[in-house]
Order: sequence, then C-alpha cells, then structure tokens
Amino acid sequence: MNRGHTMTEQTTTADQATTAEQQHFDHLLSEDSRVEPRDWMPKAYRKSLTRQVSQHAHSEIIGMQPEANWITRAPSLKRKAVLMAKVQDEAGHGLYLYSAAETLGTPRSVLNEQLLSGKAKYSSIFNYPARTWADMGAIGWLVDGAAICNQVPLCRASYGPYGRAMVRICKEESFHQRQGWEILYELSHGTEAQKQMAQDAVNRFYGPALQMFGPPDADSPNSQQSMEWNIKRFSNDELRQRFVDMIVPQAEALGLTLPDPDLKWNEERGHYDYGQLDWNEFMSVIKGSGPCNVQRMKRRREAHANGAWVREAAEAYAQRQAREAAEAATSSSQEDANEDFTVMAGRGSAELIGA
Repeated sequence: MNRGHTMTEQTTTADQATTAEQQHFDHLLSEDSRVEPRDWMPKAYRKSLTRQVSQHAHSEIIGMQPEANWITRAPSLKRKAVLMAKVQDEAGHGLYLYSAAETLGTPRSVLNEQLLSGKAKYSSIFNYPARTWADMGAIGWLVDGAAICNQVPLCRASYGPYGRAMVRICKEESFHQRQGWEILYELSHGTEAQKQMAQDAVNRFYGPALQMFGPPDADSPNSQQSMEWNIKRFSNDELRQRFVDMIVPQAEALGLTLPDPDLKWNEERGHYDYGQLDWNEFMSVIKGSGPCNVQRMKRRREAHANGAWVREAAEAYAQRQAREAAEAATSSSQEDANEDFTVMAGRGSAELIGA
C-alpha cells in the first residue's frame, strides 16, 4: 500500500516537472528567445529540428558536386579560384550544420548513415545536371538566391545553435549569389551564343529554384508546425513570393527572360503573379527519380568510403590524446601525493627533534 502511494507521488512529481519545463519552453517561444541545447524541449521539437538541420547539412554537402565538376573546366584562372572558394564554403556550411544537429543528441555518424542509406533527404535542386558554364551562373543567382530568401529568416530561429550557424552561412551565401549574378551578366552581355547559353540555364533552373521553398502551404504540415515553434518565420508560399518579387527586376537588368508566361505584376496585391509549378516532377525527384539522384548518391558513398582512413586516423589520434591526458593527470596526482607525504614526514621529524 505504501509502495503504491510512493509510486503515485513519484509520477505526480514527474508530471509537475514536465509541466514546469513545458511552461518554460513556451515562455521562451512567447518571448522570442532562444532554446539552447541544455534546455528542456518537446520530443517533437527535437525530432523536427534534427530532421531540418541535418537535411540542410546534407544539401550543402551534396550541393558541392555539380559545381565541383566545373572547377577543372572554368574558363579562366580567376573563375576557377572563385569557384573553388565557393565549393569550400559549401563544405564548411555542411560541417557547421552537422555540429548544430549534434547538439540535439544525434551523433554525426548516424546522420551520415541516414544520408548514405537514403533514409534522409536533401534539396531536390541538386538532382539536376549542370550542363554548361552558364549553369554555374544560374545556380549562383537562382539557387543561392532562393537559399538566401529561405535562410535569412532562419538566423532568428528559436534554436540557438541553428540560428547562430545561419548568420555566417548567409553572409557567405550572399557572395555565392553575387558570383552567379556576375557570370550571367558577363554572358548575357557577350556574344549571341553566350546570351543564349545564359538564357537556357535560367530556363532550366527557374522552376526547380522556386520549388526549393517546399510544397504549397496546403500540402506542407511540417511548415506550419515549424512556424508555431519559431523555427521558420514565414510560410513556403510567402518565401516563394518574396523570391519571385526579387528576381523579376534582376532578370530585367540581366536582359534575360524568366520562363513563365503567367508572370505579371498584380497591382491589387502589390506582388508578381506567377504560374503553377510542376509538383509531380518535384515529388518524383524527391522520391529518387531525378536526372542525377543515383549519380549524386553514388559519388557521396564513394567519397565516404575513400575518407574512411581519415576518420580512423582522427579517432586513433583522439584516443591517444585522451590516454596521454589521463596518464599525465595520474602522474601529476601521484607527484602531488608524494610531495604531500614528504612535507608531512618532514614536519613529523621536526616535531621529534624539537621534542
């Protein structure tokens, strides 16, 4: 009887603790404050964030592939150097984000395994081929431009490590967008063949870039929940509209045409109207049937396998450092103990002599 009473008390105490923690979490969100790794958070919040942040990290890593292919084909030394810097940035972004995801409790090795096994997704835009040098411009201007629209609000994400990582990432993405713009500007003001190359690249990447913001709001339950948790600040459709409004005048400055016959200014709304996107194609690419899905994952698995010796060496080095630190600590403790013993023995001898 007493044991049952004790168990009831323990359950009540646990419930009260959970209620207090939930209230603290809700208070942080209501005050637009940050949730930090040490704070209590609902399991659903942790799970949703882990999915979003790790997917973002996977996208940065996979996104290196289409551009890395053009490093050896860049038309000049300057272009090659800039493209190499950009690809290195993308690698860094992936590492920042994996670090942020790890603070949620999932080891990086598990996150990598989820990507390699196909369980985790990455941005569908990277499953399209980069056929010409102009594609480097379209990826920079449209793809990185869409990323900026999507990611700048994430600098205020409720989860601290994610928001802080996004501050640096967005600064570097602005450089990437400018690099793409410059490539397209040079091509669109070059020969007729160069201008046509630029237009063709824009034609192919325009639709997939708009799809980067995710499905329409009506088909995206995760988006609404993320907004309630202050992870996202704007819905998919709101971000997509911002992007369209931004790139229309930029396309005019480039002298290029956006491939959307329904694109026009709506005076009443104060925004540009745009046509329907091919969401069937989007879902097909997400499910693995895009032009480059198989190739992208094949190369990622090969890179992971080829890097095994680096991971093993790093692990062995870390273990050795830990072992040496432990031995040094033990040795230091022993020396301190010996010194204390010597001092005490000296005091004892002095007392005997004095006696």
